[in-house]
Amino acid sequence: MEDPNHYSQWHLPVAHDQMCLSEAIDSMQRVGAGQQEIPLMIQLVENPNYRIPGFTLFHGAVDLAQHDCIHIMLGRGLLEMDEAFTIGFTMGSTNKVSTTEERLFSLVSQYLYPKIYQFSADDIAVFRNAVRLGYISSCVPLDEVDFSLYYNWAISDVREALGIESDLLRAYFSIEKTRYPKSVASQRLLDP
Repeated sequence: MEDPNHYSQWHLPVAHDQMCLSEAIDSMQRVGAGQQEIPLMIQLVENPNYRIPGFTLFHGAVDLAQHDCIHIMLGRGLLEMDEAFTIGFTMGSTNKVSTTEERLFSLVSQYLYPKIYQFSADDIAVFRNAVRLGYISSCVPLDEVDFSLYYNWAISDVREALGIESDLLRAYFSIEKTRYPKSVASQRLLDP
């Protein structure tokens, strides 16, 4: 029997949007999200605190607190495919990601990340789709959002303020659910 308090079981569907952001963060932290040590290789790639001044390898880098809030805003859980989507959408929302940058991140996440964090071919496909979805979204660049300003807001209100279209997410999630019938992450996306 699966432990409902395990991080792999945490998921807050797009439809659960009346909870305030701070409550959603608390629910995520109760399952241990963000409490494990993030490997240096991942921090070098994804965390803006590790950027070299004047040099950007990958657009959309965010700290762990921002990243957790973006998971919530996008209605994604904490499995690898959810990570791939969250990172891809964040990068895409900057409207600055080139095809070369997308390919390079795909290679790094598939081959240079520590084994347990490496993206599979399906994860990479979801990442690439999410980059495009973030690009066509009308949302603000998610890497520039100070989510602490929204902690007491309902998730639906935060999405509206940031321009994150729930209908766009649901439409894509329907496609992802069909494409990856064996993926736990994909199959639970449209749960009520």
